[in-house]
Parts: sequence; structure tokens; C-alpha cells
Amino acid sequence: MCTAATYTAGDHYFGRNLDLELSYGEKVTITPRNFPLTFRKMPTLEHHYALIGMATTVDNYPLYFDATNEKGLSMAGLNYPGNADYKPYAEGKDNVSPFEFVSWILGQCATLAEAKVLLDKINLVKIDFSEQLPLSPLHWLMAETASEKTLTIECDRDGLHVYDNPVGVLTNNPQFDKQLFNLNNYQFLSPQQPENKFSQDLELDNYSRGLGTRGLPGGMDSMSRFVKVAFTKLNAPKGETENENVGNFFHILHSVEQQKNLDGVENNQFEFTIYSSCVNADRGIYYYTTYDNNQINAVDMHKVDLDGRELIDYDLVNEQNINWQN
Repeated sequence: MCTAATYTAGDHYFGRNLDLELSYGEKVTITPRNFPLTFRKMPTLEHHYALIGMATTVDNYPLYFDATNEKGLSMAGLNYPGNADYKPYAEGKDNVSPFEFVSWILGQCATLAEAKVLLDKINLVKIDFSEQLPLSPLHWLMAETASEKTLTIECDRDGLHVYDNPVGVLTNNPQFDKQLFNLNNYQFLSPQQPENKFSQDLELDNYSRGLGTRGLPGGMDSMSRFVKVAFTKLNAPKGETENENVGNFFHILHSVEQQKNLDGVENNQFEFTIYSSCVNADRGIYYYTTYDNNQINAVDMHKVDLDGRELIDYDLVNEQNINWQN
């Protein structure tokens, strides 16, 4: 499944956990401004905003799991099985396949307002990348640096829904409005110790620290992760340095990371958190950790030629790096 979140502490941060049972050879990928972005039913973008994010490149095409453009607009696609419903080709609409969606929006838009203009015209058309790579059922989280606002975008059987997302997090099923409503059931959670409201006739004891969080979900299912990451993010501290804030963001994501052998899927396989990402959307720096390497690694998009015509990618550092002190 997956979890995505935003975080603001001076600068704006955006990132996600990718939870799957296998890797698709993903790499940190920079798409320069003059790399031609082609689309199956729409004109090629010969010139566009530069992008950085995590992608699998197939036939020289970047299939982004998540990305941020040079203006600070960010998107992540998350699994949405059983609900995502892509449409037939429609005359008079911008027919964009879901595998092109991130590049289509981030290549042209600097803000959520600009993205909403394109979303009004879009038809997420059912066109597979190839026979070997059919479409994944997805919904998307989108955020900008101009504000702390985020959107959730879902293409259901009854059409496209664009939700304002006041918590700045997204997981998977059910639909976003149901996830948001479910937070009503957790109003009792608090980072502070509870007061005795059970009965004034009983002397009850706060026998342990952290009792204000008793009842905070800890499962790997998507509704539990939504509640836990929202609670963690909304109560996270704000640091004074880049290192503090990047560290804070990874603590938010790692609060809902998936360990191997705990979330079984078909063929005796297990989902796990393949990578966690954090992009400073104001500075264009993409940080990541992987399941086998929890050292934070970074790629700065502004240290390459953003006017180039070729994709630039960086293999993930998957070997654990232990700092020996004696």
C-alpha cells in the first residue's frame, strides 16, 4: 500500500512511503526542462518545468511514483484498488493516461490553482503503458509551496473528485472523504496525559506515560495508517535547521513504515516499505531512505543542468551504512 504526507517548518516538505512486495528498479530521477515529455493522446511537452522524484524508467520514459517540480508543486500516486476507475477516450477533454498524470500536471503547473484549471479538463483515460505494464489503480496527493494547502484526487466510477485535504496526508482505501470522517472517532487522542473523566468516585492512576495515545491505531491497514500518520504529523515539532526538519519528516513517515513478513499478500509474499522519501519542495532537494539503508541520502536537482534533454537518474543506495565509533 503506501503513505504520503506534507510537513511545513519554514520550508515545505513532501514525501511518502512506497509499500509493495517487490521493487520495480526505481531510481531518483531528474527530468530536465527540455526532455520531451510525450503523451499517448496529448501533444508533446517539448519544454516544461524540471522535475525530480522517484521513478522507474522504461523505454526512456519516467514513470514517477512521486515527484516535485522546480516551482515546488508536488504529487504522489498511491494504491487505490477497487475504487480507481479510468475512463474511455472522451472528445473535448484532455485525455491523459494515469501513468502520464504526474508529468502532465507537474510539467505545466506551478500552483494548485493552475493544476485545478487542468483538472477541470482532464479525462484519466484507460490506456496501459504496455501489455507488460498495465495501469495501477491509484489516487493522488498534491501540494504546493505557496501555501500549506493540499489536494486529494480520485477518479471513481462516478467521475473525478478533487478534495481539499486539510490534514495533508493520504494512504489507500477507502475513499478520502471516508478516511477524513473516520478521524472523528479519534478525538480523544492527545500527546498529553489523560484526565479522569470515567468517574469522580474513583481515584484512577496514570500508571504509564503515553496514556493519551492509548487507542492510537498501530495496524498496517490503510485506515489505521491514515489516523496514525495524521496524528503524528499534526503533533510533530518544528525544527530550526534543515537537518532537524528532514529528520522530523522521516520520523513521521517511519511511524507507519511496514516491516517484512508482517503484511502478507499473494504467493507467500509480503509488503514492506521499499523506500521513504522527503523532498524540500522549496529547494528541490530529494532525500530518501530504503528498507535496507536507513541513512538519509540526498540528491539536489539544482546541481545538474536543468536545461538538458536527457534524463538523469541515481541508483538507490541500499547497503546499510553503520557509523562505528570505536
